[in-house]
Amino acid sequence: MHKGLVRSLALAAAMALSAALAGGVLAQESKPATAATKKANAAVKGELPFNDRKDFEDVKRGFIAPLPDNGVIKDDKGNPVWDLSAYAFAKGKEAPDTVNPSLWRQLQLLSEGGLYEVTPEIYQVRGADLSNITFIEGDRGVLVMDPLISKETAAAALELYRKHRGNKPVLGVIYTHSHIDHYGGVRGVVDEADVKSGKVKIIAPEGFVEEAVSENVFAGNHMGRRASFMYGNLIPKNAAGGLGTGLGLGTSTGEATLIEPTDTITKNGQTVEVDGLTYEFMLAPGSEAPAEMHFYIPQLKAVSAAENANHTLHNLYTLRGAKVRNARAWSSYLNDTVSRWGGKAETLFGPHHWPTWGKDNVVDHLKKQRDLYKYLNDQTLRMANQGYNMVEAAEMMELPPELANYWGNRGYYGSVNHNTRAVWNYYLGFFDGNPARLYPLPPTEAGKKFVEYMGGSDRVLERARKDFDAGNYRWVAQVLDQLVSAEPNNKAARDLLADALEQMGYQAESGPWRNFFLSGAKELRTGVQELPVPVTASPDTIRSMPIEDFFDYLAIRLNGPKAAGKNLAINVSLPDVKGNYSLVLENGVLNYGPPVDKPRSTVTINRADLNDIILGKAKMTDKMKEGSAKITGDQAEFETLLSLLDSFEFWWNLVTPNPPPKK
Repeated sequence: MHKGLVRSLALAAAMALSAALAGGVLAQESKPATAATKKANAAVKGELPFNDRKDFEDVKRGFIAPLPDNGVIKDDKGNPVWDLSAYAFAKGKEAPDTVNPSLWRQLQLLSEGGLYEVTPEIYQVRGADLSNITFIEGDRGVLVMDPLISKETAAAALELYRKHRGNKPVLGVIYTHSHIDHYGGVRGVVDEADVKSGKVKIIAPEGFVEEAVSENVFAGNHMGRRASFMYGNLIPKNAAGGLGTGLGLGTSTGEATLIEPTDTITKNGQTVEVDGLTYEFMLAPGSEAPAEMHFYIPQLKAVSAAENANHTLHNLYTLRGAKVRNARAWSSYLNDTVSRWGGKAETLFGPHHWPTWGKDNVVDHLKKQRDLYKYLNDQTLRMANQGYNMVEAAEMMELPPELANYWGNRGYYGSVNHNTRAVWNYYLGFFDGNPARLYPLPPTEAGKKFVEYMGGSDRVLERARKDFDAGNYRWVAQVLDQLVSAEPNNKAARDLLADALEQMGYQAESGPWRNFFLSGAKELRTGVQELPVPVTASPDTIRSMPIEDFFDYLAIRLNGPKAAGKNLAINVSLPDVKGNYSLVLENGVLNYGPPVDKPRSTVTINRADLNDIILGKAKMTDKMKEGSAKITGDQAEFETLLSLLDSFEFWWNLVTPNPPPKK
């Protein structure tokens, strides 16, 4: 019944997709870099300050011990959920022709892993997941910041920390924001009983639970499919394949968990005492995450700007799909951080990458990150106000050298190009004002007319091959997208489009851009590989999900054309949580609200039993047979509603047209 919802509740489903994909990636023969790609990548070496090795010194600073077992972390059944060694191929080697040298440099930095001392009281385990886990020592124990994606990786990190720092009890946890790589491993470091008893505080920003649970529910199936491209889950890890994301290497595939916060930060300057240390918070909503916060520890003179200050340009729009982020607000939060703590903090540490040490360096890094996002915001709007559209502004955008040549601002995760388009879209939306672009034909119909105007597919391919040989891969991809849209089974077109995307991937500085291009090339060559879709929703996530989100998701699944002309009124009673609602279908829309006076049927089921159904552990019919659910009144009414709900296919086509919907 709720299979689609189950698929939607991880970090765009990417966090658990790797579990199904590990060992399941179809082998494919990658093609070598062309002369044009070799030339483009060689030029990068002369454009950037590769002789600046400060990051390589900082990433190794404070090293205590490597991850055990070559960085392989397994679950209780012995299945690997993380493998740092998969990225060891880059260590100590020059960038090959198939990789942008700047991205290769970032991969080498990210592939360093183990336990590190940040300060005598702050320690990090890096390279054990997409994010870092931080241990902050107090008088008697330790506070954990951002406990990774999976319970298994967090537990392994805690074990490594304790092996070298003693068996200190965890007395607090901070979730800096609402993305799963910052809370999913919490049950690997604390017991919920200790949280409920008051032994352990869990501190999070206002709106954390709502955002953590809901961000990927409504469009989660779509996000998840695109995330399989963005995180490189469908391509092998090698010099012609995936190199991580630039923000981190990849995503662990263990059990994602959630324990709800005990302390919520609701205002700037709010402080919380944990184990003899004072944590002073500053909220940063609507920045990198909808619910996010920075904090400062006065006794340690250490500051964290969460995921708003990194050693990369982040995403103002994430390619997996999400609401566009506010660059102006993002920059302002970093400015406030400098104003509040810039003259005090001697160390800046975060949930990704490596720390920054020294007052001047901390302020300089925060200012450069601040000005990176503000420059993109301001200059995009300047060009928009001069009449340039989204694509034109992105093509024209050029960072000043003082920002562009700073390694921490390079586009390893986000990119200047797509972030410029994000800013334009944030303020102005999808339409650029040109009426010729207001009502375009859909891709397949447009593609057919395009090919017709170009003199047929053979003529298109002839010209495209010449442009490919000239290294004009962007144009080849743009043209052949039209041909493949018109003729999805045209193998010559698919193969040449794949070749163009592959070369674009080899040249990309952004990890997600590379992953998208190479994943697209793979699917054009081998087709969509329909692998098992894992159950990504954890019991913790489902338990925390507001029932309103569940009802909204049912409404999204409702097939409106099929529902037209039908009228239903069903009351829903959840005795264990004392919840009573109605589901009313009319005008092709499913609404929910308080119970109606004269329902045609009433469904009674405990929320705990409903959770089992959402998780796919049971069916409604099973619950009815065992007496834990019942329907009074017209049972056919409920069955009619179920018949009107679509199930979303996960492996829809990304690079070729999808078939028309079934009627």
